[in-house]
Amino acid sequence: MNPSILVIDKPIGFTSHDVVNIVRRKTGERRVGHAGTLDPLATGILIVLVGKEATKRQAEFMGLPKEYETAITCGETSATDDAEGPLTPKATLQQLMDLKKEDVLRVLPQFMGTIQQRPPIYSAIKKDGQPLYKKARRGEIAATDVAPRSVTIDDIELIRFIPATPPFPPLIRLRISCQKGVYIRSLARDIGEALGVGAYMSELKRTAVGPYTLPKAMTLDTFEKQWNSEKK
Repeated sequence: MNPSILVIDKPIGFTSHDVVNIVRRKTGERRVGHAGTLDPLATGILIVLVGKEATKRQAEFMGLPKEYETAITCGETSATDDAEGPLTPKATLQQLMDLKKEDVLRVLPQFMGTIQQRPPIYSAIKKDGQPLYKKARRGEIAATDVAPRSVTIDDIELIRFIPATPPFPPLIRLRISCQKGVYIRSLARDIGEALGVGAYMSELKRTAVGPYTLPKAMTLDTFEKQWNSEKK
């Protein structure tokens, strides 16, 4: 285990800061950071940098290309663009029943390459010196107040399309390769809009950051056991 660069498989329900705090307590190192936030509902690779020299390389690691696997639930939009909601119905039952795999394959190419993407209103991006999510919680900002940004999506692969089987809506599973700055929540929202039925991101797993892949990642339990063993 490289004690300065940790590749953690973040579990669901933990913030990226939670993981940093666990590593900080275990290692006793004050300078600990991460290279790319994962929301609590997301799982997968979180690179944690331990020590002064490692944290100096944060921008280098954050700039690496990334790969994700995501599930997109159709038929509703979300204020947060993910399953945290609140959710708003956007399609009739007939529209959802009519949605086909071919419809998804038709719209996906428009989201590949360098595109304009509006970040989620509930995000850590700062506006007027404050994170957007804080302004959103106070009702001080609307989605239209967030300016689109240029981002690059290298590839989108349709893993599976599950058609509607009432009461369950259609589900789209994708594998996405992209560059820094892409919000998968925004991609889910925009795909739903392109399909005319609305959608939100219901699952997210980061499967690769540059050369670091899930098979090379360790759980928090494994990290703690290995750290204890190496310090004996």
